[in-house]
Amino acid sequence: MDEATALGLYQTMTRIRQFEKRAHDLFLQNLVKGTTHLGTGQEAVAAGVARAMRPDDYTFVTYRGHNHVLARGTAMTPVMAELLGRENGLMRGKGGSMHLLDVSKGVLGSYAIIGAQLVIANGTAWSAQYRGSGQVTVCFFGDGATNIGAFHEALNLAAVWSLPVVFICENNRYMEYTSIETVTAVKQPAADRASAYGLAPQIVDGNDVEAVYTMAADAIEKARQGGGPSLIEALTYRHGGHSRADPGKYRPAEEVTEWLGRDPIPAYRRVLVSRGVGEAVLDRLDAEAKAAVDLATEEAKAGAEPRLELAFTDVWSDGGWEWRN
Repeated sequence: MDEATALGLYQTMTRIRQFEKRAHDLFLQNLVKGTTHLGTGQEAVAAGVARAMRPDDYTFVTYRGHNHVLARGTAMTPVMAELLGRENGLMRGKGGSMHLLDVSKGVLGSYAIIGAQLVIANGTAWSAQYRGSGQVTVCFFGDGATNIGAFHEALNLAAVWSLPVVFICENNRYMEYTSIETVTAVKQPAADRASAYGLAPQIVDGNDVEAVYTMAADAIEKARQGGGPSLIEALTYRHGGHSRADPGKYRPAEEVTEWLGRDPIPAYRRVLVSRGVGEAVLDRLDAEAKAAVDLATEEAKAGAEPRLELAFTDVWSDGGWEWRN
């Protein structure tokens, strides 16, 4: 991999990590409205896949979506402001942490209903196929969604219609408080089911950003060239609990220790240094990421509280609401 691409991957992961650390701090200060689900430890999946995508491709993510939105290039300030419920947020404070959306970057929503985005992703993939635009849809979901009916419906239809969509399961081993292996009949909840829909089983180390980038790039290019859908299972681990209300004590201590030792960011830093990248270069990227988060935090805090009338905008497709009454 060329150095510019490698440094870009490192920079994206570092920016995401710094942002989520700050989101955690602001939550503890009671400034984040509602709950928040952090993807700390899963940055390599977001960074690697986003780097392989075209600017006009589509992304669908879960409620654990800060990392994916930032990886696609959305500015930090509107994301942070949305978490704080401010009018300068992505959705002017009406979406919050679990419902991020940035159409300008192809991010067509974060979905709180498990598996809901899978079937909707087929819609944008079909649209691109119909228009011949060459756009590809990438849809992220957690391991728990593999036991939802929408997962099987979406995979089946995507395969039947040979849609340009790449489904990526972020298998962090746990649903909400429950180990995926205790409720699933197969070892690999996504990959072991791929063959049922005529797809190749693909598993990648989700903490190896270059491996993620390579596999995602191949799958995306295949879809772009008319080769149909792919299903990738990325093995990763969230450092914290399911949400900020969850201390994650149900996970074995030795397991947590093992996965913390496989943290994707310091691991990739070691790889880059071994290739001759100077520590000073990486330190500068770290410092730039922290400065960007500091600025985004201050700009978000300075945002106004949403005006009451905003509650009645973007409710219906025509932007109005009065005619409904």
